[in-house]
Amino acid sequence: MTASTSKRLSLLQRLDQGPVICAEGYVFELERRGYLQAGAFVPEVVLEHPQVVTQLHRDFVHAGSDVVEALTYYAHREKLRVIGREGDLERINRRALEIAKAVAHESGALFAGDICNTNVFDPIDAASHKAVRTMFEEQVGWAVDAGVDYIVGETFSWAQEALIAADVIKKANRTAVITLAMHQEDVTREGWGVADACKRIADAGADVVGPELHPRPRDDAAAPEADPRGREDAPGSPARPVSDARRRAVVPVAARFALARRLGQPAIPDSARPVYLQPL
Repeated sequence: MTASTSKRLSLLQRLDQGPVICAEGYVFELERRGYLQAGAFVPEVVLEHPQVVTQLHRDFVHAGSDVVEALTYYAHREKLRVIGREGDLERINRRALEIAKAVAHESGALFAGDICNTNVFDPIDAASHKAVRTMFEEQVGWAVDAGVDYIVGETFSWAQEALIAADVIKKANRTAVITLAMHQEDVTREGWGVADACKRIADAGADVVGPELHPRPRDDAAAPEADPRGREDAPGSPARPVSDARRRAVVPVAARFALARRLGQPAIPDSARPVYLQPL
């Protein structure tokens, strides 16, 4: 697919034609290169060394990414408050979007915004739900102003927080890509299974959903094989295989570059399908 053709197609149109690679993991790579502080992982680098971020986006496109995703991961109000830079919230977000948009334009790649887990969500605290929504609305608003093609909401261990993210993105009239982070077991922090959580998020309007396969402190950290009997409740089985070819998949990258493999098509609406990631 040529760059000129790609620019005329939306994410969902391109997914109808085949896989889309969205490579990121910027905070880890920039920490490795010495431009970002481990621990906080706040992307101050977009203000302090914008040329480094520009080159990193170009490196990822050169390596095969079909998408340039703005470096706004952990650039929400709570993270900036923790490091004493809340006053730079809007400036960091808008600059990150500006950098990503320029590289997407020059390369013909899709241009994506990004929001993530806030670390303040509490399932029994309505005030935290409101705070999370406000943070998402700020970042999504700036992404819409920048003209993103779609918005990624990622690394949610609380699926209910992911539902808020999906709602905010869809109310902004943007395509929503939502990924979940299962850190210990194949369940969210509410105890929802992978297929159940993805179905709930897809039912709420997300266009693409999927779990991220994070490294775990056990020997069997690789993505589980689908149960040959096709049972949704089988141990290690992400979902029951189905044959609807119109279900879509996208390949986000949880840390640096990753390889994705499809593990069968789960019983969720035609608008979305989970994809597992195997970190290298």
